[in-house]
Amino acid sequence: MANKMKSHRGAKKRMKLTGSGKVKRNKAFKSHILTKKTAKRKRGLRKSTTLTSADLKRMLRAMGK
Repeated sequence: MANKMKSHRGAKKRMKLTGSGKVKRNKAFKSHILTKKTAKRKRGLRKSTTLTSADLKRMLRAMGK
């Protein structure tokens, strides 16, 4: 019997699977050094986004899906 692959726990906690099978994630660059970023930019960073098709297969595998 082959061993099971372990899921990447960090990736699993940071991403969520949508109903249509896409992977939802939060945007980066929102944790510090916010004074030089415009309000418009910070507002945009609050919203979540979906993973690009280039990363989708790799991340689904990391998440154990």
